Amino acid sequence: MDFANLVAQLNTGTILPEGIVLATLLVVLVGDLITGRASSARWSPYLAIAGLLAAVVALYFCWDTSNPISFLGAFNGDALSIVFRGVIALSAAVTLLMSIRYVEQSGTALAEFIVILLTATLGGMFLSGADELIMVFVSLETLSISSYLLTGYMKRDPRSNEAALKYLLIGAASSAIFLYGVSLLYGLSGGETRLSTITTNIVANNGEQSLGIVIALVFVIAGIAFKIAAVPFHQWTPDVYEGSPTPVVAFLSVGSKAAGFALAIRLLVSAFPMVSDQWRFVLTALAILSMILGNVVALAQTSMKRMLAYSSIAQAGFVMIGLIVGTEAGYASMVFYLLVYLFMNLGGFACVILFTLRTGTDEITEYSGLYQKDPLLTLCLSLCLLSLGGIPPLAGFFGKIYLFWAGWKAGAYTLVLLGLITSVISIYYYIRVVKMMVVKEPEEMSDAVKNYPPIQWNLPGMRPLQVGLIVCLVATSLAGILSNPLFTLANNSVARTTWLQPATMAIPEKVAIAESQRIATEPELSR
Repeated sequence: MDFANLVAQLNTGTILPEGIVLATLLVVLVGDLITGRASSARWSPYLAIAGLLAAVVALYFCWDTSNPISFLGAFNGDALSIVFRGVIALSAAVTLLMSIRYVEQSGTALAEFIVILLTATLGGMFLSGADELIMVFVSLETLSISSYLLTGYMKRDPRSNEAALKYLLIGAASSAIFLYGVSLLYGLSGGETRLSTITTNIVANNGEQSLGIVIALVFVIAGIAFKIAAVPFHQWTPDVYEGSPTPVVAFLSVGSKAAGFALAIRLLVSAFPMVSDQWRFVLTALAILSMILGNVVALAQTSMKRMLAYSSIAQAGFVMIGLIVGTEAGYASMVFYLLVYLFMNLGGFACVILFTLRTGTDEITEYSGLYQKDPLLTLCLSLCLLSLGGIPPLAGFFGKIYLFWAGWKAGAYTLVLLGLITSVISIYYYIRVVKMMVVKEPEEMSDAVKNYPPIQWNLPGMRPLQVGLIVCLVATSLAGILSNPLFTLANNSVARTTWLQPATMAIPEKVAIAESQRIATEPELSR
């Protein structure tokens, strides 16, 4: 068999974006070995960013492909996976923009950091389209192991080492739990690994009701909940976020979370449709706990990174509403929210990185009076935090409105009302930071702001950070006002994904049946 026939059989054109990322990774790795650390630091980050943007362009051209199935069914490059892969690639590109100065100032090797980050991006992109159990697990472990390495990358910092150790131990346990659930799924299906055929085999071998499938579901949800940092599987999040390098935290909060939600949609809808009521019940409990605990505990935080950690836990609870309702609008609202969450969350972390580089602290009280010394940083951080809180007309407001509207339309009234209440709570701790930066009198400035260094954008690595800051600022501001293209993209990504259609059609039927039963049991008022 020649090479051309092999490529045709595997349909490798579907994974062209991943191929571009892989080629970029190898060029950075080999180039660093050849040119040396000092030389490669000048060109490797820009090559990596160019490669990631080229992968996003390649994803655009994969949108209308007639045959998205690749690697003999192991990978499905459908429209939904394209959007998730784009979110992960963009999050890695913005993370690289804000990493250059941070990594160089810490005295560690930049090219190695880029290689590990691109490896994590590659794992997340493959995970978003994995349609077979072995590929799901290999992709998940590629993302996870790279994340452990990134977390402990600042090896001279004891907090980074502690965060990496905690992340590794809890992550290894969650991977083992997830693998046990997947192995149960494999056994119940009679040795089938393709997600699309697992359900058929399970029903044929065991019938629709099986204790084994429920046990497998519990273990699988535990593994997914760890990846998206949902309560009560969130214990690693605050410590890892506080101790890790801030650019790594930024990537974990967006790229890793997007990959986790992509896995949740594909695995739960494809492999567990016979127990859909059960997994929706479990996810409802996780969403309620995440929204309450994430927002309430964030009120008491004194560190910006820990506050954003609990904020990301709460945001995961909001996004889970779209997955729970299971309608076309629900899945589309998830996609839309992750698209806008990408820029507003990364923008917030870019501001934290810039403030830390200039002052050496991330304590919330040290932001007092920042507007007097750095108006651009104050404006960007204020808009990103207000967008996370859902203040109109910023992007986060429209994202939450879409999520809550999809949930209300599907009858998830409790979740929507709880989401509204906890959103109001979140506004308090976001506005507290904004108030400190803007309202404080000059004499009430913190010591860090009083000793604020002169703003110099011409230092090595500062221009890319400035570009990342402005991109996030513009996207967060305009994505809300000009949200129609993103709405269209989110809706089309769900409408074009064929395997989601049976699931989205079943939910309205259940709602209609329940509504007709309620009307039939009500007494006729006219009598």
